[in-house]
Amino acid sequence: MALSRVVGRLIGVRRHVVDPGGGGAPRVPPRVRAVVVGGGIAGMSAAVVLAERGVQVTVLEAAPHLGGRLGAWPEELPHGVQRNEHGFHAFFRQYWNWRNILRRADPALRFLKPVPGYPILSAEWPTEEFGRLPPAPPANLLALLLRSPSVRLADLRAMDRDAALPLLTYDPERTYAEFDARTADELLTSLRLPDRARAMLFEVFSHSFFNHEAEMSAAEMIAQFHFYLLGNPEGLAFDCPDRDYATAIWEPLTRHVERHGARVRTGTAAARLDRTPDGWRVTTAGGDIHEAGHVVLAVDPPALATLVAASPGLHAAAPGLVARMPAFGRPGPPYAVARYWMDGDVRPDRAVFSGVSRQPTLDSVTLYHRLEDEPRRWAGRTGGSVVELHAYACEPDVPAEELAERMRVELTALWPEAAALRVRALRARVEAQAPAFTPGSHAWRPGVRTGAAGLYLAGDGIRTEFPSALMERSAATGIVAANHILRAEGAAAEPVSSVRPRGLLAGRR
Repeated sequence: MALSRVVGRLIGVRRHVVDPGGGGAPRVPPRVRAVVVGGGIAGMSAAVVLAERGVQVTVLEAAPHLGGRLGAWPEELPHGVQRNEHGFHAFFRQYWNWRNILRRADPALRFLKPVPGYPILSAEWPTEEFGRLPPAPPANLLALLLRSPSVRLADLRAMDRDAALPLLTYDPERTYAEFDARTADELLTSLRLPDRARAMLFEVFSHSFFNHEAEMSAAEMIAQFHFYLLGNPEGLAFDCPDRDYATAIWEPLTRHVERHGARVRTGTAAARLDRTPDGWRVTTAGGDIHEAGHVVLAVDPPALATLVAASPGLHAAAPGLVARMPAFGRPGPPYAVARYWMDGDVRPDRAVFSGVSRQPTLDSVTLYHRLEDEPRRWAGRTGGSVVELHAYACEPDVPAEELAERMRVELTALWPEAAALRVRALRARVEAQAPAFTPGSHAWRPGVRTGAAGLYLAGDGIRTEFPSALMERSAATGIVAANHILRAEGAAAEPVSSVRPRGLLAGRR
């Protein structure tokens, strides 16, 4: 492992500084106000940075709880109240910006515990193991190819190496210019990989971004392959909270920003945005008015499109933003989350988290009673288990309970002992809030700047000039939005980091 890191550093695989911060006053002048619409990762990341620098921040969150797709809330169950969550998230170790925000909740990040292993399950082929690889490229890629039961030497010889080269040559401009119009499916087909290798090594990867490979930009898949495997010194290792997200993250972050003078309002939806001579006016669904010099819109794509459509003044103030909304506001495919409380347990050697390949519905399995404190205590009292099943990009217009049952049945094909478990409680839902990364979408995807003074965007669908994804993109864009406000007010910015900006062989194309 140490040798892998040394070699990685020698070839430039290390943390890169996108914005060193500094260059201004430690705090903004008095009475600088900002409204952050959305209390998920992006919005709270912006709020943390702004509040610490003296900005008078108000966070407006439509849901009754913070977190967005990382939310958690109490759920009344037949056996008592339990915290339920929006779904499993892996906190990868190259999420440096997000982890810096989390240090406000816990400076030592003691609540994050390593998750050993990352198996990919299949009913047709042997299990793949992604977790125990050397951390840095190129050692991690070589080890994966050498260890993988899905790729043989003959398969590598038959592979179209020219078609595979773009995976190693990511460039933030050239990759999108050459590959954004193509689908990930077309790129994978061009590699001429055996079906087994394609299913186990690549399709699971693309599904984890809540997109089907037939509907996902090839450039976006190359960018994420670079971000997670070939451009960072941490590899595919990740950690997870040992407590629910509300207890571990949102409650302490709320206390932190409130200590710095911020106000956090849940159950408060923004309904309209208007330009004023001094900045912006945000009107809530309840009729309350919040005026500020700066606004950060940190909501999911459908909610952003709805808010923009309800704000006629934006046609003059931010025409480019308005023009992007019809396409950007269409989310990716629906995704399903089903959490089961069972009367027994699966085998003790089953992994805490497993990806799933080529099942019709099921994409991942998480054993929460081996991950978080509250489910662990419940399982200890009852002898049961808490199992969460995900479909990342599922069939539309199917009820949540039906998708949950399909996933449970598919699990029994992978783990036969699960068939004997009786369901004590189920909470299932289907949502469609994740951004779509369709072919050609990079050209019209909005960035943090909107073109209107004092108005910024943040979220995991917002375009960045450096490699990022999922939770890390949410946090990074929230910090970047905050930095624009701080610099506009003469204050120093928050540092921003990223993985290696270009691929290992980018200079050879």
